[in-house]
Amino acid sequence: MPLPSRVQIIDVGPRDGLQNEKLPVPAAIKIELVHRLQAAGLTEIEVTSFVSPKWVPQMADAAAVMAGIQRQAGVRYSVLTPNQIGFEAAVHSKPDEIVVFGAASEAFSRKNINCSIAESIERFAPVVQAALAAGMAVRGAMSCAVGCPYEGDVSPSSVSYLAGLMKQIGVQRVDMADTIGTGTPLKVQKAIEATLEHFDADHVCGHFHDTYGQALANTLAALQMGVWNFQSSVAGLGGCPYAKGATGNVATEDVVYMLHGMGISTGIDLDQLVDAGAFISEFLGRQPNSNVAKAILNKRAG
Repeated sequence: MPLPSRVQIIDVGPRDGLQNEKLPVPAAIKIELVHRLQAAGLTEIEVTSFVSPKWVPQMADAAAVMAGIQRQAGVRYSVLTPNQIGFEAAVHSKPDEIVVFGAASEAFSRKNINCSIAESIERFAPVVQAALAAGMAVRGAMSCAVGCPYEGDVSPSSVSYLAGLMKQIGVQRVDMADTIGTGTPLKVQKAIEATLEHFDADHVCGHFHDTYGQALANTLAALQMGVWNFQSSVAGLGGCPYAKGATGNVATEDVVYMLHGMGISTGIDLDQLVDAGAFISEFLGRQPNSNVAKAILNKRAG
């Protein structure tokens, strides 16, 4: 299959990237990060999560962050909603898209949200219907679609099962996520094949973690399957609080550099993207977790 000529990137840094930070990140910093990302050319940004502050204190300012963003035409702002209560809170912020989630691993589902895969998706059915009725898009995040910290390898049939359940409740597109970053290209392609049994390639997003250094290889493997939507996190921020040892998402800077080097357009200005990553990394008191960002920043300094 020929590689796509263009890729759409969803930056999940403001939400997935920051949710596990121990020290509070002020709403003003999160808002500035979103502004810098959209200035760099990102047209899809996962902004925040309407989740109980008891479980994710970092996202307690979700409404304030959404209210503070100067929205740009042509940019889609999405939020994670873990349940009906979260959705009802999110509605007032008028997101363009809500994100619901499920795991392809029964063990992960039970450890994470204390119910089976089927039960978890059933709980989201009224949320999805309410969102669609309100004119919002709906995305479904499929975690542990390649590997699970409790089960090990996850079978393609489990991925197909989850994707089918999401399709049934009205989810419009899905993220095929390698949550713990253990995936390798052929495993990723098999998971994508399973997802494509229910969603076409235009409605499948690749979400890869770089725990074992495989994220860019897995991105290429997904491109070869016709996938052209990807999620990444500026400066490589984030991980998964329920997956021990799962280091950050693949850095947006690294993905963009690779794609541009392959002649695939993203609409993103790499220099401005590096600036956005340097901004949030400086606030957090560390270097960006992106090889490309480090190289460019070192080159500038030299």
